[in-house]
Amino acid sequence: MAAVAAGFLADARALMQMVRVRAQMHKITYEEPVDVWNIGKVIGNRMQLITQYGGLRPFGVSMLLAGVDKTGVHLLETDPSGTLFEWKAQAIGRGSVLANKILNQKWRDTMSEKEALDLALDIIDKTEKSDKEKREIVTDLAIIRKDGRFKKVGEEYIKTLK
Repeated sequence: MAAVAAGFLADARALMQMVRVRAQMHKITYEEPVDVWNIGKVIGNRMQLITQYGGLRPFGVSMLLAGVDKTGVHLLETDPSGTLFEWKAQAIGRGSVLANKILNQKWRDTMSEKEALDLALDIIDKTEKSDKEKREIVTDLAIIRKDGRFKKVGEEYIKTLK
């Protein structure tokens, strides 16, 4: 499972620390990995709970959670209210309006890994203005395969696919 965040990253770190503990507790208790939706609900419930108390600042972060579990492939989005959405393809943060427009037009369930990576690079190219920002994002790209393997890719891997 992997997560990305947009907004107050300190809030994302606090939520992810809580999630790591919950995932380990689940693994120890049930001797199996936690489901993606279970993690999404933990985050969403915590974010929503904070909105109910006066004097507490709501979490100022949206997150995308991606992973594979026994029920399949999942991409979940949480917003600061604690609402969960499931998507086939989604972007959050700066440039997300244009990125989501491109994803709506070009994303297909049957895309190969190379096609999906090409689409991601095309979106990065169209949404980021400076070459420095583009390079920083490309060095953080990752692939989660359907068998659950996680692979962080960089410029070298991308060059091998072209």
